[in-house]
Order: sequence, then C-alpha cells, then structure tokens
Amino acid sequence: MTDRIDNIKLKIGENEGKLIQIASKKLGREPKFFKILKKSLDARDKGNIVWIYSVAFSDECVETEQPSKKLKNAPAVAVIGSGPAGLFCSLRLIEHGIRPIIIERGECVEDRKITNERFFETRSLNLNSNVQFGEGGAGTFSDGKLNTQTHSGYNYEVLKLFHKFGAPEEILYLNKPHIGSDILFGVLKKIRLFIEANGGKYMFNTRFADFTQKDGVLNSVIVENTVTKQSEELCIKYAVAALGHSARDTFSMLYGRGIEMEAKEFALGVRIEHLAEDINFAQYGKSYINLPTADYKLVSRAHERRVFTFCMCPGGVVIPSASEEGGVVTNGMSLFARNGINSNSALMVQMKREDFGADDLFAGMRFQREIERRAYEAGGRNYSAPIQLYKDFIKDRVSSGFGSVMPTYSAGTAFAPLNEILPAIAVQALKKAIPDMNVRLKGFACPDAVLTGVETRFSSPVKIIRGESGESVSLKGFYPCGEGSGYSGGITSSAADGLRIAEKIFEKFKNH
Repeated sequence: MTDRIDNIKLKIGENEGKLIQIASKKLGREPKFFKILKKSLDARDKGNIVWIYSVAFSDECVETEQPSKKLKNAPAVAVIGSGPAGLFCSLRLIEHGIRPIIIERGECVEDRKITNERFFETRSLNLNSNVQFGEGGAGTFSDGKLNTQTHSGYNYEVLKLFHKFGAPEEILYLNKPHIGSDILFGVLKKIRLFIEANGGKYMFNTRFADFTQKDGVLNSVIVENTVTKQSEELCIKYAVAALGHSARDTFSMLYGRGIEMEAKEFALGVRIEHLAEDINFAQYGKSYINLPTADYKLVSRAHERRVFTFCMCPGGVVIPSASEEGGVVTNGMSLFARNGINSNSALMVQMKREDFGADDLFAGMRFQREIERRAYEAGGRNYSAPIQLYKDFIKDRVSSGFGSVMPTYSAGTAFAPLNEILPAIAVQALKKAIPDMNVRLKGFACPDAVLTGVETRFSSPVKIIRGESGESVSLKGFYPCGEGSGYSGGITSSAADGLRIAEKIFEKFKNH
C-alpha cells in the first residue's frame, strides 16, 4: 500500500531531502519506495515564495509495469511523420509487436539542426527540412514544453517515455515540465535507435506523395525521395497520418483523393519579447535571483476576440520557421537552461471562419499564407522578420530604433508597420489586450517590448475526419493522428494521440 502527502511547502533553497524525512516520520522508518509526484512554485505572495510538493512512499518495493501484449506476424504500419504523434505511435506499436515504417520528408535531427542553422545564417531555405519538417516535428525547435490542458490518461505515459529516452526526471513531477531543445535532440536520437533496434524503419527525406485504394480500403502508400525525386510504392495496408500542422501540400493531395476533411478555426499573431530579468522580477520580486527563469500564461477578453499567450519561452529566442518560399513565420525556442537575456511568447488572436471564408476548405490555409507573404515583403523579401516596438505599434508608427530590448530573431529584422501585415481585427485585439495583460503582469506593456511578425502556425487550419475506430471515415486503414490532423495541440497531447491510435490499430489487428 502506498501513502501520499500533499501540500508540503519548502522554502526557496531548502533541501529536498526534507521530503524523505517527512515521509519517514509518518511511516516510522525510511521508506523503501519514495517518489515526488508533483512540484510547483507558489509565487502569489512575493514575500514568501515556496515550492509545493506532493509525494508518495511505501514500505514496499518500487512499482512495476505490466508487460505489453504482443501480436505475432502482424503487418507493418506506415507512420507518416516523425513528430511526437508519429514517434509515440511507433513506440507503442513496437510494444505490441507491430513494425512501424516511419516516412519523414525532412532529415534526421543531426542533419536537420545543421540545415536550420544554415537557414538562420544564410536564409537559404530547405522546403522539406526546416523548423516545421524533420525528425521530431515542429516541437523539436520550441523548447520541448510538455505541459498540456488536456486530461488524457496517456499524458503521464508520454512523460515516462520521454524520461526513458533521456529527458530529465523532473519532467515526471514538475507542474510545467520542459525538456529544452538541446536535450530533446539527444532524446530523439535515442528513440530512433530504439525503434530501429526493434525492427522499425525510418525513411528520411521521403515525402508521402500519394496512395492507392480498393473499395475504400488502403492498398498502398506511394512515397517520393525529396533529394532524388524517385518514387516508390509501398504495399502497406495500414498508415498513420501524423502530418503536422504545416503539411499544406499533403492536405491538398488527400482532399483531392476524396479524403473527408473540414475547415478549422485557428489563431495568429506575433511574438512579443521582453528582458527575461523584467519578467522574472514581475513574477517573483527580488527573490527571482534564486528561482528558475519565470514563465507566464495570459488571456485577455478586453476585445471581442480572445487574445492569449502561447508557447512561452523563458530565456529563449525567436526563430525563423518558414517552410514555404516567400513567407515569414516565427516560433519560439528555449534551451534546457533557459538562460537567455530575453523571454518571448506567441501573442495570439483567435480567428473566426468569417475572417477567412467558411465555405472553402482551404480558405484558412490561404489566409495564413497571405499573412506570411505580407511579412516576407515587409521584411525585405529575404526572410528578415518585420518588427515594431510596442510603443510604436500602439500608435501606428514605424519604429526607428531599439530601446532596452533587442530582438533575438537570427535571420535579420526590419522595422515595419505590423498593422499593415496582420488582419485589422487582430491589430485591434492586440492593442486592447496588451495593456489589459499588463494589469496582471506588470511590465508586459513595456514600451520597448519587441513585437516580431508573424506567428501563423498555431494549429492546422483543416481537420481530417476520423471515426470511432480511429480510421478516416473515407478510407479504411488510414489513421489521422496528432496536431496536423486536428486532434491535438502541443507535444504532449500529440504524443498521447499517437499512443491512442496505436492502441486502436492493436485492437483491430487483435480482433482479426
């Protein structure tokens, strides 16, 4: 039997060994099993900031996991995309004795990292391997944030698997866990080696180009090598579509082949950068020196359109994230240490179908592309990002110089009027929201805060419809999965959806 104690408070800097002492006192002796279940920071009283813990302990040995049920002679499954949905689906398939063949249009993480650094420096964009495409998906270059608002039973399994492959143990109990992009690179490589050692296969630089079907049932998957342009037909009857939110060409191909889809609303906006020190002080007061780099999560309803922060990167940088020629896209990234001079966050405005056309499936996609094109033009047509200081944005004037905050976007920046790039409704909402958010986070409306445009890849603008079996309602054996197919948002929920779909496939194989 396992005991649990909640709401244990430790002062900043107090040794966590005290937790075992507390457990030992309740048990009457030192426990054989001890585990931190949760750790969060309570900074509501800046004069008395404390860590709050929940712990479990027992006089019995460590918990054991039940072995997975394995199938014999199961057919191979194509997993299209190696983001969190695709990778975690593959890991679970292997547990069940099913061999995944991972089809990834981008490069392995080692080569992808070099390719992205080259783009950041020279602005030479690889259309198939970039911040959006490649091993690990878009989340690889975002900090590896694992907090989620979903309540799936698979969420903790996701954390345990990340830890198994090299993520720090603290992700299992921190209230807002993150891996850091630098550590995530190594985690992805370990996952790949495990998958390959257990019969799985990766096909990098390989694009899902088409498929064949017979009587509404998947018959084969056709792929194209993005380097040689040679095509190959894989005689595979089951495929998981873990496409990511930016596979616009693939969405178009699927719709043209009769796959039922629907338009989705999404959000877009800018990245906002402040000095990390200012955010730290606003959140923690003078105690910030002894605490991790501060994060925040803000929502404003000061305007009719909801505005919210997303993918907040403490001590991070804004990175170039384009995946198409002639468009500027931004994202945020932090390393595990989160020790950069700035902190940034996406500042998003909810778009509605009336903004981009409800009757056309791909109207939202074209709307996103148009905003990205405007940013590209305003930045000088070379992937430099258009930027504006908050004090100038609020007054519709072009900035002429920087104040206390310098931009971190590495491909160059250009002063430009964001009100001519973003939709008018988004500009209006941001002008209302930033001072409103400043009420809850002092300094958020800092005059020198840098707004960098544009953030458009918050989520997929389309959704592939699937039924109770997890399969596309249009094609048996084809399983839409993860963020790109409209069923998750973020690393953890996407990975959890991958586990869910793997279980659906296992149940189908088991019953046939």
